[in-house]
Amino acid sequence: MKVFVTGTSGFVGSAVVKELIANGHQVTGLARSEESAKSISEAGAEVLMGDLENFDILQKGAREADGVIHTAFIHDFSDYQSNALKDERAIEAMGEVLKGTDKPIVVTGGALGLPLINGKITEESKAPAESIRFSEKAFVSLTEVGVNVSIVRLSPSVYGNSEHGFKGGFGAMLAELAKTKGTAAYIEDGSNVWPTIHRLDAAKLFRLALEKGEKGARYNCC
Repeated sequence: MKVFVTGTSGFVGSAVVKELIANGHQVTGLARSEESAKSISEAGAEVLMGDLENFDILQKGAREADGVIHTAFIHDFSDYQSNALKDERAIEAMGEVLKGTDKPIVVTGGALGLPLINGKITEESKAPAESIRFSEKAFVSLTEVGVNVSIVRLSPSVYGNSEHGFKGGFGAMLAELAKTKGTAAYIEDGSNVWPTIHRLDAAKLFRLALEKGEKGARYNCC
C-alpha cells in the first residue's frame, strides 16, 4: 500500500514509518520543516511539506494514498485545547476526501481518562464528552459518514529508544525512583495499574490496524 503518514519524524510516527517500510509499504510523510523532511527522507519515505493547519496538503496526501495513519499532534501543553482542536480539524479534513472510498484511516487517541468498565479500560470504553482531546470525537464523526476509520488509543506512557534518545515517561520515572529508594512502592493493595507500551509495539499495532482493522474499531495500545 501507499500510505500517507503524519507525525513521521515524531517519537511514535518515526517508528510507524520504519514498521510500514519493513513490511513492504510505500510511505509519504508529512514534514513541517526541512529538518523533519531530512529525517523522513533518510528513513526511506517520500516527503510532503505541510502542517496540520494546511488542509489542502493533508487532503492531497490522503487522496493520493491507499491509506492514512495520523500520529501527528502539537505537544504544546500551554495551549492544549487549541492544539486538540487543530488535531480534530485535521482528521476531519482528511476524512472528507476519504468519503465514498474504502481507504482506511487510522487516527491516534489516548487511553488516559477513558471510563472504566468493571474496573478496567476496555475497547468498549468511550471517551466522555468532556474529554480534553478531540481525536475520538473526530473518529466518531467519520464513522457516522461511512469513512473506513479506526482509532489507536495509546497508553499514558510510551517508551523506547529512538533518534531522540530514550524516552520512558511515567514508567521510567517510577523505575528510577525505585532504584534510588531501593523500594518499589504501590498504593494500597496494588490493584491500581498504569499501562505502558514500547514505541515499536505501538508501531506494529498501527500497521495492523491499517492492514486488517475493522471499520469503526477502537484499539487500546496498552
